[in-house]
Amino acid sequence: MSLLDHCIIPDWPAPPGVKALQTTRHGGVSRAPYDSLNLGDHVGDDPRAVARNRQLLSPLLPSEPVWLNQVHGVEVVRGDAAGCLSKADACVATRPGTVGVVMTADCLPVLLCDEQGTVVGAIHAGWRGLCAGVIERTAGTMNVAPHKLMAWLGPAIGPTAFEVGEEVRAAFLARQEQAAEAFVPARAQGKYLADICLLARQRLQALGITRIHGGGLCTYTDRARFFSYRRDGATGRMGTFIWLV
Repeated sequence: MSLLDHCIIPDWPAPPGVKALQTTRHGGVSRAPYDSLNLGDHVGDDPRAVARNRQLLSPLLPSEPVWLNQVHGVEVVRGDAAGCLSKADACVATRPGTVGVVMTADCLPVLLCDEQGTVVGAIHAGWRGLCAGVIERTAGTMNVAPHKLMAWLGPAIGPTAFEVGEEVRAAFLARQEQAAEAFVPARAQGKYLADICLLARQRLQALGITRIHGGGLCTYTDRARFFSYRRDGATGRMGTFIWLV
């Protein structure tokens, strides 16, 4: 079985010039608890294994990805001119061959592209960045009318597993009253189960982005396929890649 067989190809009506790839935890060389295709070099894994895992992806990509130093914020880099390890949580590219990537292990990866296939974006949407506006910031950086954009939501912690406190719910409601629909009281007092995919959909729709695909893949419950920080603590990171050809 090839590495590509272990990956997920996003199912969305992107134009032919847009390519995207979602890795799972399989197909690499890292040992437990990072087994096996860990792409994160900041999680305690053997650096040689991480380097080898990234090298294994090379035949599937047109160039070295623009790896980010993700900080759960709203900064967006222009991948065409950025070096690796820019402190940001999103990447936008307009030049063919520039590969944007975000890494996750419960946070929501969001891909954006325009209907003409002239610009792409990759977003790391943890709850802090999502709440603070990383989707809005990225869409604005793409310089395309929102109704001409489409989105794909990758694997993330699901609505039955993502328990948060009242402060998280309050932060979202302060930005958008509709966010209340994404929170269900949990068993524990003062806790809620949050639907991060629904929260992202609400933000996208508020911008005018209505073509939203993906979602529904839970990193926490699907131990066989995905890394999950909430579930395991010490664990690897998956990559969500997008580029123009």
